[in-house]
Amino acid sequence: MSCKHYKNSPQKYYKIISFATFVGLLYACSTTKKVPDGDYLLVRNNFEFEDKKEPFDGELKGYVQQKPNKRQFLFMPLSLWLYNAANPKYDTLLNEYMTYPNEMRNQKLRDSLFIKYNMNNDIGKSLFMDRLYHNWGSAPVILDQARTEKSAVSIEKRLTYRGYWDAEVKFKHDLDSAAKKASVTYLITHKDPTYIKDYYYNITDKEVKSIYQQHLRESLIRSGQILDQTVLEKEVNRVNDLMREYGYYRFNALGDEVGFVADSLKSTKQVPLVMEVHKDSLDSPYKKSTIGNIDVAIVDDIKDFPGRTRKDSLRGIRFHKTNNNYDSRAIWRAIIVGNKQVYDQNKLDLTKRNILSMNNFSILKARDSLRRGGGTSPNDSIVDVTYILKPLPKYDLKVGLDLNYSEVLNFGVSPSVDLITRNVFGGAENLSTSVSGTFGRIVDPKDIDRRILAYEISAQASLSFPRLLLPFNYYKLIPKRYSPTSSIVLGVSDQNNIGLGRLNFNTGLNYLATVNEKVTHRLTLFNTQLSLTKNKDAYYSYFTSDNAIREEFFNDYFATNSEIAQKFYAGQLTIDQVSQQIINDTDYIQGLNQQGLDRYTAFVGTLVNKDRQTQDVLISSMIYNFIYNEIGKNDYPNAFYFSGKVELAGNIFSIFNQKRNEGGITTSPERTIFNIPYAQFVKFDFDIRKYFKFGDNTLALRQFVGIGIPYGNSSNMPVIRSYFNGGPNDIRAWVPFGGLGPADSQVDERVRTYMTDNMKLTTNIEFRVPFNDTYEGAVFTDIGNIWSLKNNNYGDEFKFNKFLKQVGVGSGVGLRLNIAYIKVRLDLAYKMYEPNRPDGEKWRLKYFQPFKPTLNIAFGYPF
Repeated sequence: MSCKHYKNSPQKYYKIISFATFVGLLYACSTTKKVPDGDYLLVRNNFEFEDKKEPFDGELKGYVQQKPNKRQFLFMPLSLWLYNAANPKYDTLLNEYMTYPNEMRNQKLRDSLFIKYNMNNDIGKSLFMDRLYHNWGSAPVILDQARTEKSAVSIEKRLTYRGYWDAEVKFKHDLDSAAKKASVTYLITHKDPTYIKDYYYNITDKEVKSIYQQHLRESLIRSGQILDQTVLEKEVNRVNDLMREYGYYRFNALGDEVGFVADSLKSTKQVPLVMEVHKDSLDSPYKKSTIGNIDVAIVDDIKDFPGRTRKDSLRGIRFHKTNNNYDSRAIWRAIIVGNKQVYDQNKLDLTKRNILSMNNFSILKARDSLRRGGGTSPNDSIVDVTYILKPLPKYDLKVGLDLNYSEVLNFGVSPSVDLITRNVFGGAENLSTSVSGTFGRIVDPKDIDRRILAYEISAQASLSFPRLLLPFNYYKLIPKRYSPTSSIVLGVSDQNNIGLGRLNFNTGLNYLATVNEKVTHRLTLFNTQLSLTKNKDAYYSYFTSDNAIREEFFNDYFATNSEIAQKFYAGQLTIDQVSQQIINDTDYIQGLNQQGLDRYTAFVGTLVNKDRQTQDVLISSMIYNFIYNEIGKNDYPNAFYFSGKVELAGNIFSIFNQKRNEGGITTSPERTIFNIPYAQFVKFDFDIRKYFKFGDNTLALRQFVGIGIPYGNSSNMPVIRSYFNGGPNDIRAWVPFGGLGPADSQVDERVRTYMTDNMKLTTNIEFRVPFNDTYEGAVFTDIGNIWSLKNNNYGDEFKFNKFLKQVGVGSGVGLRLNIAYIKVRLDLAYKMYEPNRPDGEKWRLKYFQPFKPTLNIAFGYPF
């Protein structure tokens, strides 16, 4: 900071310096306020690795018994500040007070504690603020050196468990008597690990051994691996799940049937490992179990079953109901297990998931057990299953008010009203109706110094069915275990945000099949959307940049065509009529010099924008979406995600209709339905993500590929199905419609700003580093752009030998705050490479301005 800059604005820097000094003094003075003399406030645990660092070392901090007070506000211990703000006179009393249940915390209890601690003068005081500070705050963590020693032992045991049998953990204390603060440093030496020399398995039961051998390739244990007992635990869980899938009920239920023996007599660095599987000391054979009785009760109270229910049966399942509100067939579809089937734990888990996903019942009881024999001993081969269900309320009304964020509207307030009507037709069908809106403020396109009200209002009704709506029996093609569902959707929305508003109507028939916890298929038939543009005549009032270019070119044209000018200013010709006259005047266009041709290209671009932005369009399509998702699954730390979607639109309309409209200024006549042109295109979207864990840190990669191909009745993709750049979940260095693309086009930026195109490539790379439970940092780079698949004379055509030089590059840093169940994201992004700049100015490093980033505020991760 220059001295001159400081002199010009001393008040601003005075405030910043004063605030920083205040926070520093507050932090320095208040944290040790309640630390007794001779004790130390633990402020930090450090870990130093003497020889090397292993990927799992991040977990070692969890084995330290004493952790410093958490830091929340500006990385400072807010909870400790709050605790210290309470009157120390009452600390002991309030510590005991907080141990009582909430219902007992009243004035009577406080008065009794005042008497107990000889504070008779305080009887009757509520201590409201002190109680609040204690409730929200946390007491200072006082260093306990004995617990430090125990922590070192725990870390050493964990290292041994991880395969480092000779590891050593020492520690040292750094004590600051003046500040009454201390830090602990754990000195960790891994030394050489113990490896698995050879791996064997000893399974006495032939059938169990055969199953294990069939799936041996899936084993997590290999010769040459470090002898890590966490891997052995995962292998035991894998074997348990595998055997239960093959019908062995409660296999290894007590955890004593599967174990490992490592022979370390000859060596502690190369040891043979044997997995032992025995049912008991007598090596009794395992028996496969089958499903016996399946009872499903639908009651309002668990005491109603079985005495107050009527029994019914359907395809091997016994139903017990107090009334006939629910059709037994609707429940039967959710029950994956079947009578006399071989026991499979996965089917039991899936059945419970299906029942809950119906959103019609709560499960009062779900029980599976071995059938009792003639005496008291159970029959170890038949498993009886019972589900006791309680219907949820018929109506469920929810009123909400949320903060909302969208790439166009930015932050806004979103009120919503949702009503669920359950079991509409007696088959567990649910009707969901909702009315919601988002209200905020955006930059006025007529005057960028003003902000105007913007909104999105929508109403939607969705009727969901716990089955596929098909006129034939589909269970041989799509089994019940895929949990197939259907929904009919009808909605309307009114948008008034950037420029012209839109009124949208949509309807569709959706099918969903969940193959397993990772794979889903979604098919939408008759997906119909009618999009109507509002305020068409006011286009140039909203898009002032386009209007400026139009006026400039009109003036150029009028200079040589005075008759047209007179008619225009006299109101005899409209803007569109003059624009059409110019497009058709080939002699004038051919006579333009290069500068004039560049201005003409920009002018035509405004006409294309106008035609697309003001277009009414009818889209009737079929959409198929395949999703493979490992995100959030414990077994997949390095998760992978893939979403592939294809949309085919307009073919049905093209068969039955030949009526055409007059077209636009730059568009050819199109066939219409009720005077509204329908779109015809095929569109592909691929979203691929991969995550790599490095201890607590995560490297996240994303590649998006989108291609839209218009054909038949459409020469361009509808604007509501086209691609644009920018935003907090895209290329963050640019705001939406912020001037990136298409390609490296040199068309006037005022025109390019609102251009959309039919091909998009985006690559995102982000490295996430958690600081603590509240804060997480990130470093990221976003790369991408949009292109056209044909030559539009704007320099936006996609070509394999050019596209790498046409991508925009943005990089930056981010901060994520975990507040309750919400992750607030702040990303500061900078433009590194702007392909639409002139040659020599594309790389922006020499123009780097660290205090002028593109700020993105959003909720959740970008991908």
